[in-house]
Amino acid sequence: MFRLDNKQAVITGGGSGIGAAISSVFAAQGAKVHILDLNKDKADETAQAIRDAGGLVEVHVINVTDHQAVTDCFAAISKDTRLDILVNNAGIGYVGNIEQTPEETLDRMYQVNIKGVYNGMQAAVPIMRSQGGGVILNMASIVATIGIPDRFAYTMTKGAVLGMTHAVAIDYLDAHIRCNCISPARVHTPFVDEFLAKNYPGREQEMMDVLAKTQPIGRMGKPEEIAYLALYLCSDEASFVTGPDYPIDGGFISLIK
Repeated sequence: MFRLDNKQAVITGGGSGIGAAISSVFAAQGAKVHILDLNKDKADETAQAIRDAGGLVEVHVINVTDHQAVTDCFAAISKDTRLDILVNNAGIGYVGNIEQTPEETLDRMYQVNIKGVYNGMQAAVPIMRSQGGGVILNMASIVATIGIPDRFAYTMTKGAVLGMTHAVAIDYLDAHIRCNCISPARVHTPFVDEFLAKNYPGREQEMMDVLAKTQPIGRMGKPEEIAYLALYLCSDEASFVTGPDYPIDGGFISLIK
């Protein structure tokens, strides 16, 4: 079950964190993975691990905010084959309320987290429609549906991702393009480590424990746990699933709300 043999999967931000976990899990399940990432070193590192495990992978150094570059890349990937799966995972975070969010930060968040998802879907949808179908999975967040302090800009962008997911799902039912999104709570990724090192030098483990305890289940999520949900939603076993948002949050929404 949940095999992706002979499928071509594009994963934006696939070089690190949740994206790297998705890239590795999809490759292990038989997909040829195309990692789109701005960080070549991280992408190459993940790709080499996939190759060492016997998987198929290509790296494309792409800025998801560049509409033409994304469009050209998708066209090249699908030129002689299909584009079966797109995972819009690339994104950035920011901690701060509206008073602490400069205009340039808001613009940057929009460019990566909203326009980057738009660019990926606008490039993928015509290809998928012409080939008779495909699967799109967007990475949202629990902040799209529940308020969390000091996440103004991040909340704005992830709410847009949720809305875009609903819109594409309903617009392309007849084209057999499924579109869903995942909403993780706090996941232990390099972003968390970098944030703690920058803001709490010498207290990283103490603050890691504090963050873990904010999750009702008592710990942060693991990137591979998000990847397994992504695998299901992008597999043929989920062929009846399109449109919803799937929280994966250690009980946060239902137990804290």
